[in-house]
Amino acid sequence: MRLTWGTVGTRFYEAGVDHGVLFVGSAPGVPWNGLISVNENPVGGTEKSYYLDGVKYLAISSAEEYSGTITALSSPAEFDVCDGLASHNGLYITHQRRTPFSFAYRSLIGNDVGGIAHAYLLHIVYNALAAPPQLIRRTLGGNASPVDFSWAISTRAPAISGHRGSSHLIIDSRKTNPDILADVEDLLYGTESEDSVLPTPAELIAIFDA
Repeated sequence: MRLTWGTVGTRFYEAGVDHGVLFVGSAPGVPWNGLISVNENPVGGTEKSYYLDGVKYLAISSAEEYSGTITALSSPAEFDVCDGLASHNGLYITHQRRTPFSFAYRSLIGNDVGGIAHAYLLHIVYNALAAPPQLIRRTLGGNASPVDFSWAISTRAPAISGHRGSSHLIIDSRKTNPDILADVEDLLYGTESEDSVLPTPAELIAIFDA
C-alpha cells in the first residue's frame, strides 16, 4: 500500500499537563493542585564502544535513569517532608532529611479532529527524590506575579520482571482497553468507597496481562 501523509485524524500533538497525584510512603494519594509542568531529563543511555584491532566490534548503551524537574504554583502539605520540612503546628524547620515520593500525572494528546481532548498519556513515576529548590521572592510591583516552585528530581528504579528496572511507566489511552484504563484510574484517583493507592509496576503488568 502506498504511503500517504496528513490523513484526517492522524495529526497528533501533545500539550498540557493535569491530574497530578502525589504518593508519599503508604499513605493514600492526594491531588497535586497548581502543577505547571513536568520536564523529563533522563540520564544515561550513552553508548559504550569496544574495539578489537582498531575496529569497533561492539556498542552497548548504558542503563538510563529517570530524572527531571517538577514546576508548580503550590504543593500539597504532604509534600513538605519530601521538601525537607519538619512541621510543629505552623513552625517549620528546614533542611531536614528528604522523604522519597511517587507521583502520577497526565499529558494531553490532541489531533486535527478532536482537539486537545482527543486522548492522553498517563505517567506514573516511582521513588523520586527532590533536590532543594532555588526560590526567589521579590517585592510587589504594579501586578502581583505568583512564585513558581521548581524541584529537580532523581529516581531509584524498581525492579520489573523481564525488563530493565524503570521509574517511569506510561499508559496510552488510545491503545489501552477502556476497562483496564478505568481500573487503573480507580486505583490512582480513588473511588467513592476506596482511597487512592499507587499500584506497583508488577501490579500494573498483571492488570494489563489479565
